[in-house]
Amino acid sequence: MRRNGRGGTIALAVVLAVGAAAPAWAKAADKPPVEAKKEEADKAIGDLPPFPKDASVKQVTHVAGKTLNYTATVGSLPVRDDKGKKIAEVVFTAYVLDGPRDPSRPITFAFNGGPGAASVYLNLGAIGPKRIQFGAQGDSPSDPVRLVDNPGTWLDFTDMVFIDPVGTGYSRSLTSEEETKKRFYAVKPDIAYLSRVVFDWLVKNDRLASPKFVVGESYGGFRGPRITHYLQTQLGVGVNGVVLVSPLLDGVTRQGGEMSPLPWMVNLPSMAAANLERQGKLTPQAMAEVEAYVRTDYPLDLIKGRSDPAAVDRITAKVTSLTGLDAGFVKRLGGRIETQAFLREVFRDEGKLGSRYDSNVTAFDPFPFAPEQETNDPILDSIIAPTTSAMVDFTTRIVGWKVEGRYNALSNEVNRLWDRGRGKDTESVTDLRQAAAVDPKMKVLIVHGYNDLSCPYFASRLIIDQMPVMGDANRVQLKVYPGGHMFYSRPDSQAALRRDVMAAYGR
Repeated sequence: MRRNGRGGTIALAVVLAVGAAAPAWAKAADKPPVEAKKEEADKAIGDLPPFPKDASVKQVTHVAGKTLNYTATVGSLPVRDDKGKKIAEVVFTAYVLDGPRDPSRPITFAFNGGPGAASVYLNLGAIGPKRIQFGAQGDSPSDPVRLVDNPGTWLDFTDMVFIDPVGTGYSRSLTSEEETKKRFYAVKPDIAYLSRVVFDWLVKNDRLASPKFVVGESYGGFRGPRITHYLQTQLGVGVNGVVLVSPLLDGVTRQGGEMSPLPWMVNLPSMAAANLERQGKLTPQAMAEVEAYVRTDYPLDLIKGRSDPAAVDRITAKVTSLTGLDAGFVKRLGGRIETQAFLREVFRDEGKLGSRYDSNVTAFDPFPFAPEQETNDPILDSIIAPTTSAMVDFTTRIVGWKVEGRYNALSNEVNRLWDRGRGKDTESVTDLRQAAAVDPKMKVLIVHGYNDLSCPYFASRLIIDQMPVMGDANRVQLKVYPGGHMFYSRPDSQAALRRDVMAAYGR
């Protein structure tokens, strides 16, 4: 994500102006810069206004011919270090059905990804009781901010808690930037404190005996198996099921370059799906033929290289027909189609760009003659305004949780500071396997949109195919729907998701 550099120039000018007279720390009892900086950070943290008490409002929604009366609550839970000191505050939004407590009623904990995304996308886009339209072709940042009943909500069969990790939504660290990075912006501590937030909410609300589910989208899908396994083995909380929405399960499948066919195998089916959709020919049968080619002739011809001169011609002909790209362009790339190149090339004649989150959602390219894409992703830029405005209005006006501070629907800063780790920290397949092995009754549903090039569905297909059965072969399932990363922005795909999740929940 690109940033305007002018702010950095101004800040540098201020530092130089102050430094020209004397070192900044020389007037503060001659304290060295590191100590002075820490003192200043501590003072800034101490100046933060406290969060208000949890606030609730009674609401009504309608789904599947039913009227649901429920209570929406916005509040926060503390994160403490080993000595009991509060080091962060995590904000949640909970929806609990009114009426007598049913001990068999599930509770679902929802996480989005990024890293740096608040839970608003699952909340107000996919499964919460109210929704706002965003993320589909034709949606605009200036569309009216109006929450309506969500026909795809899960509220009739589960209560829900949407959790905003530190640095997203209103959730905040109470430590210095360096300490925040260490405690919250890395793979292992992220899983540990978020799992504890789930545990603390369950205890606070007397729900430890309820059936429990975890849903995660994108990097939240990476979190899902790890949080589940951590709850099982570290905090003593059993999880009945996991739903992973457009998950990134293994970063290794997106690496490898020319020597490995995997990255190109993972991307090609989603490019083919987008082309089939543009022709009105997208069906499971058509995609089965694409997948068969990608599993067989495609990787074999990629690996042959110059040992078989005819291999490039075969790849060029087939990949051209699958993607709709120009044959000369495909041949120059050797049939290895990089995501951003595809998204520029397929709509170049229209002066538009496709989105990696749904390659058939487009926006005008403001710099069509630049050698590389000079603007942000069409979907990412368009969803910030509606989701931010809708969630802030819901939180502060409708629920009445009057909070000071900025709401971060998608924080570039968190994403920039994130330590993505190495080796096992780049995947959660290990935890997925272990969590499923620990609990033979736990179900896993992985769902994707065909057109998603940020977390392509075929990666999950290959991962599941390599997993041992461990009892019931249907316990870990993959479902794929028309659309992209946020396929739930399309009514038919959202309805299909609801049906499949209800079956996974046994409803």
